[in-house]
Amino acid sequence: MAMLLLGACAPQQQAPTCAAPLKPAVEVDLFYGAVSDAEWASYLAQEVTPRFPDGLTAIDAAGQWRDPSGTITRERSKMLILVVFDAPAHLPRVKAIIDAYLKRFNQQSVLHTERAVCVG
Repeated sequence: MAMLLLGACAPQQQAPTCAAPLKPAVEVDLFYGAVSDAEWASYLAQEVTPRFPDGLTAIDAAGQWRDPSGTITRERSKMLILVVFDAPAHLPRVKAIIDAYLKRFNQQSVLHTERAVCVG
């Protein structure tokens, strides 16, 4: 899936001012190209859960992208949402799960976005 890895380019966000009992955190969203359900479950169990054991959300999605020749490709995709409280220390773990996905499934990229949030 030819999406750009954008997270490393994003400017550092300031923690939001959160009303109690909410606490500041960072939401990490990762967008993946399609693999089989069994491959996805294995990837989550072996790569993601050990690095983010406190929880995650995985959503089925419909994605599209333009390849270098200009052709629009549509495919099933996955969105992974992680909420972390240790920013920016989480970045090496995010990079590790992205790298593992790219290598394991011979993909070109994973779209990575982050934003400051209040969590309770």
